[in-house]
Amino acid sequence: MKYALLLMGHVDDPACGDDGGAKPEEFFAFDQEITAAGVVVSSFALEDERVVVHTDESGERVVAASGPFAEVQEFVGGGYIIDVPDVDEAISWARRSPGSAPGGHVEIRPLAPY
Repeated sequence: MKYALLLMGHVDDPACGDDGGAKPEEFFAFDQEITAAGVVVSSFALEDERVVVHTDESGERVVAASGPFAEVQEFVGGGYIIDVPDVDEAISWARRSPGSAPGGHVEIRPLAPY
């Protein structure tokens, strides 16, 4: 079964970001381990920049590249799509991820089969 492992952080957590949390080297080592295990379907890391498309009060679709954005407290820093036998195996990988260290967490979501 395929699962998304979403590497999450919280903007107000001092253990997350430049001054805390896992080091890039820890993520690189984890990436090598999970990739070598042959369970990774795909993976990604996100940059800080974003563009948001939404519908305004008049029903018009609006593109916002520099804000205003809804106040976001939690964010996705990256993730993996993995193919493993069951949720217990997905949990095992999430526990090994530096993303579940203080300052963040890993959200596990099953992928719909379509």
